[in-house]
Amino acid sequence: MRVAGAAVLAVVQIVGTHVSSLRQPDARPLDALAIVLLVAGPALLLALRRRPGPAVAAVAAVTIAYFALGYAWGPVLVSPVLALVFATAAGARRWSWSSGAALVVAGAVGAIPSGDWVRAGAEAAWTAVVLLLGEALRVRRERFAARRREWEAHRREARDQERLELARDIHDVVAHSLSLINVRASVALHLADRRPEELRPALEAIKQASHEALGEVRELLGVLRQDAPVTPGEPLERLPALIEDARGMGLEVTLSAGLAPPPSAALQRVVYRVVQEALTNAVRHADARRVTVRLAREPGFVVIEVHDDGAGLRGAVPGSGLRGMRERVEGVGGTLTLADDGGLRLRAELPEARGGEGTR
Repeated sequence: MRVAGAAVLAVVQIVGTHVSSLRQPDARPLDALAIVLLVAGPALLLALRRRPGPAVAAVAAVTIAYFALGYAWGPVLVSPVLALVFATAAGARRWSWSSGAALVVAGAVGAIPSGDWVRAGAEAAWTAVVLLLGEALRVRRERFAARRREWEAHRREARDQERLELARDIHDVVAHSLSLINVRASVALHLADRRPEELRPALEAIKQASHEALGEVRELLGVLRQDAPVTPGEPLERLPALIEDARGMGLEVTLSAGLAPPPSAALQRVVYRVVQEALTNAVRHADARRVTVRLAREPGFVVIEVHDDGAGLRGAVPGSGLRGMRERVEGVGGTLTLADDGGLRLRAELPEARGGEGTR
């Protein structure tokens, strides 16, 4: 396509200059050298994409040589105009402005014998206009490239954030489920010797817990493959099942939930994961027996409070679980506090306005 365009331009320059020369009897008649120079300009334009600087300099040199030999004016000027515009737009500013200056100087030198300074001034003005047009295209191109880089950086940041969220979800699912399986397996071993008739229900509970954990992990891995959504349904709808799992591990859990109407899906996910990690910590590290979970609304906030009767802050192991919990809360603009109050008291405050924005 580019070659065809250059060929068409060469024909236009030859034919147009021939017609124009008929009205310029003082000009040198077009000969073989003139044809070569008229074809050379469009041919050199083909090199603009790869070598814009040398290409614009070569086109300017050919144009200066053409007029220095006394040939007629005409469409021969199309080639240098295109070369100056596209070379400047491509960023070869030194080459294009130097070539433009050379064309202006050549025009001024050519005007000395005839004294036609009006034409020389017009040539200089049009050269400046052409160069400024190229500069405008260059600025526009650079702005577009900057916006594209910014968009790419934003997309990478969003993708990294999504992966971080998935990593936290996988950690929470695996930690909670393995804690559940570990406790029930211990119960099963205890029953195997003393009450073997109760062994089957314990094993069935282990099977059910592992099945649910496997399903959640598969869904999260499906998100990484982009062929499955995150666990369907509202996260708060799965909270009762989470509480029942904790009770199955021997915890006496009391739930007080006052979140009607439910908050945004983004805040629901944070609420679910914070409660899940708090219950896991109570079982694995705090050696708790009783846990109170309170979900409520305070002006502008969704509040999560989890209080256990375990080892307090000594049971709050500063590992990836608590770190991930804090990152989740702070990720929606909230705050997380831990206190030793006859056990561990956890309080998270999540601002509803920012959480809602994250879901749009």
